[in-house]
Amino acid sequence: MTADRDPGLQPERTRLAWRRTTLTATVVALLAGRQALHSGATPAALVAVALSALAWLGFLLVAHRRVSVLGVARPEQFAPRGALTAALCTVALAVFAAAMLF
Repeated sequence: MTADRDPGLQPERTRLAWRRTTLTATVVALLAGRQALHSGATPAALVAVALSALAWLGFLLVAHRRVSVLGVARPEQFAPRGALTAALCTVALAVFAAAMLF
C-alpha cells in the first residue's frame, strides 16, 4: 500500500526556480549580444550571437514545457531528454559567451 504524497508547495517552488533560471539565461544572451555590438560586429561575433540566441531559444522551450507541466498537483517527472537539453543549452550559452570575450 502506498500513501498519497502531499507535494505541498514543492511544485510552485520548482516553477519559480525555472522562471528565475530562464530570466538568468535571457540576461546572459542579451549581455552576449551587447558585448558583440560593443566589440565590433565581426563575423565571428555575429555567429556567436546567433548561436547564443539558438541556445537561449532551446532553453526557453524546455523551461516553458517544464513550467507548464508543474501547474498540476502531481506533475510528471522531468524527462532525462529535457534535462539533457537544458544542460546542453546552458553549457552552450556559457561557451558562446566566453568565445565572444576572446
